[in-house]
Amino acid sequence: MKMLSNQAKELVKALCQTRFYGMMVRQDPNQNSRLNMVIAVVEDGTFQIDKYVENTVDYAKVGDHYYSDKAPGVALLGIPLYSGLKFFLDMPVMDTLMEKLSNNSAFQSTLRQGGSGILKHKVRFAIAQVFLTIMLSAIPTALLAVLMYRLLGEFDKNVWHRLAVVIGYGLLTPAFAYAGAFYGHQFSTFLLFAAFYLIFMHAVTTKTLLTVGLLLGYSVVTEYPSVLMIIVIYFYTLYKLYHTDDWKRIGWVTLTGGIVAIFWMGYNTTIFGSPLELGYSHSELWQDQHHTGFMSLTLPSLEAMWGITFGMFRGLFFLSPLLLLSIPGFWLWWRSGKYRAEWILSMACTLIIFLFNSSSSMWWGGFAIGPRYLLPMLPFMSLSIIFVFKLWEHKPVGNYLRFLPGLTLFLYAWSFVVTWGLTLAEQSFPSDTIRNPFVEYAIPNWQIGNIARNAGTILGFKGMLSLIPLFIIVMILVGGWWLLTQRHETSSP
Repeated sequence: MKMLSNQAKELVKALCQTRFYGMMVRQDPNQNSRLNMVIAVVEDGTFQIDKYVENTVDYAKVGDHYYSDKAPGVALLGIPLYSGLKFFLDMPVMDTLMEKLSNNSAFQSTLRQGGSGILKHKVRFAIAQVFLTIMLSAIPTALLAVLMYRLLGEFDKNVWHRLAVVIGYGLLTPAFAYAGAFYGHQFSTFLLFAAFYLIFMHAVTTKTLLTVGLLLGYSVVTEYPSVLMIIVIYFYTLYKLYHTDDWKRIGWVTLTGGIVAIFWMGYNTTIFGSPLELGYSHSELWQDQHHTGFMSLTLPSLEAMWGITFGMFRGLFFLSPLLLLSIPGFWLWWRSGKYRAEWILSMACTLIIFLFNSSSSMWWGGFAIGPRYLLPMLPFMSLSIIFVFKLWEHKPVGNYLRFLPGLTLFLYAWSFVVTWGLTLAEQSFPSDTIRNPFVEYAIPNWQIGNIARNAGTILGFKGMLSLIPLFIIVMILVGGWWLLTQRHETSSP
């Protein structure tokens, strides 16, 4: 009964987060680049995106043809998914949908003035984007939250402490915004965290090691910077094996990771002419950036360090100040003397991605909500916050701790207002010409009711009223989770 209850609670959490993430519908050149590749392969039988290149600036030009310049991971997985979806898109029901959207004043109000209006191929494109986003961004992020919840149980059995950390990561950081976008960040992050979870939580069998290698290998194919974190997780795995006098079994991780690398190099050779030639080397509009230093990487700069932490432009702690709790969290974790290897891994993953982002000539990430290049480190960084909550439970609240509950509540509230304010505003991510996106972008759009298209829009609700279905679902799912928790606590001896 206990196992059933726990799994039911986790399922509710997964459904809750997936529903949140699948609500917002927006398009941008980054997402279009990947989606163009998916559609070109399925519809035209080619990786060439010549027919669709007008909707993106993120393309690679090779000879007289155009290709997506992005890491191909999510697009390759999107090909079989879109092939299945195409069966439904080709049905006559599409004409009915077009007619309904044309008569839907709420949906019409979200279209840009002077735009093309509602066209059938654009509706197909949007449906494909939403479907692939749910499958390859929203669901993986929800599953990551479940893994985090389970893993935190090794640090703290308190359900509410674990839930506070998971909600903080999943709903109050940039992960919330990018779980609703067809980027590779969240899928790659899920693969990295899942690999760590398997090594930490499970017996290190051959099957586990083969799976870890597959996860780590495909995370690189999805987002190239993840190779930095792979090194950390790889050596963590080696450390675990060494302590069982079986370090040679690391070869199983290397094997499946290498197989993924071979297929990836085959893709590069087919498209770009060389196994290690990346699409970024052929990005026609971004040659200056990608040829600065090594693939846009130089040395960490103070401007970038400030910009991705406390700056109002892309600052992580301005957007999600609850993550400041990770600073005392890491200190408390170390002082506990427990899980030192995991502390080193989490700290190393956090620092290495931070230094990577600080070294980029485009550290702000173009059109974005927060510092999107930091996304892979966030779940590892968030783990440490559990030790702040443990402190309250195991120590009397003295004068120096009395203010912490109120401060934590304030940090969570600020994170909610800014993260949701930016994520739900307008039909695209804030431009990199807007230096204070919350003040100059989010607030003005909320004032005029310019809310990102969502399920409420399709149902006919305009502006902020379109969020009513979202909040109803939130209350139902959170209430269901609470009831399951109460039932479990009542039935426990």
